[in-house]
Amino acid sequence: MEHDLEKIFGHFVTGAEFLEGGLYGSGHIHDTYRILTKGGETDDFILQKLNSRIFKDIPRLQENIERVTLHLRNKLRSIPGSDIKRECLTLIPTTGNMSWLNDGEGNYWRLYIFITRHRSYNLVDSAGKAFEGGKAIGRFQAMLADLPGKPLHETIPAFHDIEKRLETLKETMKRDRVGRAAGVRAETDKILSLEEAMKIILKLGRAGKIPLRITHNDTKFNNILLDENDRALCVIDLDTVMPGYVHYDFGDAIRTAANRAQEDEKDLSKVGMDINLFEAYASGYLSETRDTLNETEKEYLAFSPLLITYTIAVRFLTDYIDGDNYFKIHHEHHNLQRARAQLRLVESMNEQYHQMQEIIRVILSR
Repeated sequence: MEHDLEKIFGHFVTGAEFLEGGLYGSGHIHDTYRILTKGGETDDFILQKLNSRIFKDIPRLQENIERVTLHLRNKLRSIPGSDIKRECLTLIPTTGNMSWLNDGEGNYWRLYIFITRHRSYNLVDSAGKAFEGGKAIGRFQAMLADLPGKPLHETIPAFHDIEKRLETLKETMKRDRVGRAAGVRAETDKILSLEEAMKIILKLGRAGKIPLRITHNDTKFNNILLDENDRALCVIDLDTVMPGYVHYDFGDAIRTAANRAQEDEKDLSKVGMDINLFEAYASGYLSETRDTLNETEKEYLAFSPLLITYTIAVRFLTDYIDGDNYFKIHHEHHNLQRARAQLRLVESMNEQYHQMQEIIRVILSR
C-alpha cells in the first residue's frame, strides 16, 4: 500500500518543505522512509510507519523514547563540543504536540531529524570500528544510569526472557500451524540441548546478583551510527529501550559486530566469531562501563554473546515454524536460514568461550 508521505509529513512541525520521500534502510519491523526537503538550510528527516502489531501500545512506546532522548540531550548539553542533533535522536512533534501521529487509517507514524554524515555497517571489518561500537553502547548505558522517574515501560514483555522464548517455541512446535515442525527437528533438538545452560542470567537476576538497568535491548551493529571518521556517534532504534540486564546489550552487539558473515548467511562455513573483533568491542564497552558494572555482571559478559545469539536463533526458528508472522522475510525459508546461521555462530562462540573469558579478565586488569 502506498502512502501520501507529503501529507503525513505535513502533520509534523518541521519548518521545512517536503521535496520527496522513499524507502530507507533494512529494518525488520517498521516501514522507514527518508524525507528530503527543499532548500539547503533545512534538515532532512526519517519518517517511520510503526508496526502496531508488534508494538501494541504506541503511546507508551513513544513516552519511553521521549524520556530517553530528553535525558540524553540534557547530558550532552553539559559536554563541551557536543553535536546534539547528530549524537542523539531528535523526535519532531505533530501539530497537536504529540510525538506520534495516528493517520485515521489505523497507521501510526513518527518523525526524527535525519542524522547527517553518519556511517552504518552490517558487517564490521576492523578492530577500530568494533571498539567505537562498544564505546557507543557503553556510553549509552552509562548516560541513562541516572534517568529520573518511574521505570520505563516494557514495550515488548519478556523480550529477552529465554525461558518465555523457549516456552513459546515449544507451544509453536506443538501447534505446528503450517506444518513445518517436522522439517526442523535437527534445529529444535540443538536448541533444546542447550536449554538449561542458557537460563543463568535470569537466575542471577532473580537471586539479586545482577541488577536491572536501562538497556537498549537491540544492539545489532547497524543500530550504532559512526561519524565520517568512524568514531562513535549515536545509538538509534530506541523501540526496545526498557529495563534489562547489561548482558543483553553486550551480547547482541557481539552477535553482529564480531560475526564474520551476515545474520542470514546461507553458507554456514562462513559463519564464525572473530575473536579480535570481540576483544576490540569489549575494550570499547568497558572503557565506558567498568566503573558502574558489578563483579558478577563483569564475570558473565563473555557468556552473554552465546545467550543472545541463542535467543535470536530461538526467535527466528519460532517465527519460521509459526508461518513467518514477526520478522520481514525475503524468501520462503528466510527465517530458517537465519536460525541456522545463528546456531552455527553459537557453536563458534562456544569453541572460543575460554578465550573470551580471558580477554575480559585482561581488559579489567589494565
